[in-house]
Amino acid sequence: MAIRPVDDYAGQLLEALLNLVPSGLPDPTVVVLTPGIYNSAYFEHSFLAQQMGVELVEGRDLIVSDGYLQMRTTKGLKRVDVVYRRIDDDFIDPQVFRSNSLLGVPGLTEVYRSGRVAIANALGTGVADDKVIYAYVPQIIRYYLDEDALLPNVPTYLCWEKDQQDHVLKNLDSLVVKSANESGGYGMLIGTQSTEADRAAFADRIQASPRNYIAQPTLCLSRVPTLIGDRFEGRHVDLRPYILYGKEIYVNPGGLTRVALKKGSLVVNSSQGGGSKDTWVVA
Repeated sequence: MAIRPVDDYAGQLLEALLNLVPSGLPDPTVVVLTPGIYNSAYFEHSFLAQQMGVELVEGRDLIVSDGYLQMRTTKGLKRVDVVYRRIDDDFIDPQVFRSNSLLGVPGLTEVYRSGRVAIANALGTGVADDKVIYAYVPQIIRYYLDEDALLPNVPTYLCWEKDQQDHVLKNLDSLVVKSANESGGYGMLIGTQSTEADRAAFADRIQASPRNYIAQPTLCLSRVPTLIGDRFEGRHVDLRPYILYGKEIYVNPGGLTRVALKKGSLVVNSSQGGGSKDTWVVA
């Protein structure tokens, strides 16, 4: 496993994407597929495309023609070989998933199945976003690698297990409850910051759909000085590291530091009013 300079992330990402190119293509075309300007991470999409020197496209810029994914340009259609997608599975192809999606590309899935385009991340990899998977990470590591995890898991309670559900319901005031299939800080209860009515509502949800919920202890996130208006105040942060998988697997030092801009909040997601900070790695 190699570690590369933090300021070369875009180069590392492009290298990983080019590793997906179907063999025998001398001059492949890579694009970043974004939902558009109203997505909370649009700046990231446009910045990465700019830094990699590839096209930033929306679904309306692409079309399936002659069995290939093609990009509309001022000079006509141009074949696309690798798509770095930032659109959820449900919206990427209205012929296969949500028929009312205007964000995706009709027919893209069939081109992908035929091996005529590569997609990162592959369709279906969102299964790892199901928060229930987290509870099984130590077993997954043990099964596939025949070794124990070096970093311990945060204790995770599965709400469809009767004894674990009972523990969660009795301790809602001290736990964080998360919906298994939601992201962006939605579908979550932070017990220490909740009202009795909030906890009662979540108890009903858990009992009605136990498979859809996990719970974990409330962690004490680090705080950093943050410029709020004209003064510095403490705000909670977390660090999201990045691992890129191309010919090699390499871990970037640093990562994305997300900050909860609301005072006292533990929710750092940009969709919930969070922001980001530069991350410095001191040698």
